[in-house]
Amino acid sequence: MLAPDIQIKLIQLIKALEFAHINPKGIFAFRSSGSRSRARARIWALPRIWQIALKVSPGYCIEILSEKFDHLSTKDQTRILIHELMHIPKTFSGALLPHRGRGKVRIDRRTVEKLFKLFKKLS
Repeated sequence: MLAPDIQIKLIQLIKALEFAHINPKGIFAFRSSGSRSRARARIWALPRIWQIALKVSPGYCIEILSEKFDHLSTKDQTRILIHELMHIPKTFSGALLPHRGRGKVRIDRRTVEKLFKLFKKLS
């Protein structure tokens, strides 16, 4: 199901953290339940081959696994959403960045915490 509450939070994060490379119109939030995954949230990308085939722009879906996410504190939920947004590359191409990328961006607790503190300060 679409998750408008998460969508609003994602847009707030994108603006506050100045993730200028992320097109908010290309981000879609969903809430699901019943997954056996250990994850609390995950991001899905639309690869280039599908973009060409369907004649659509790049897009990303952030899926919240309800039973593992909804009970968390607002702070922890925010940290998780920041983490998922960090998987989106600067090119907004439909690709995903791994946790341990070769470039400057590392998706780890320290980086997420730094961005979380910045978001708290700005909001």
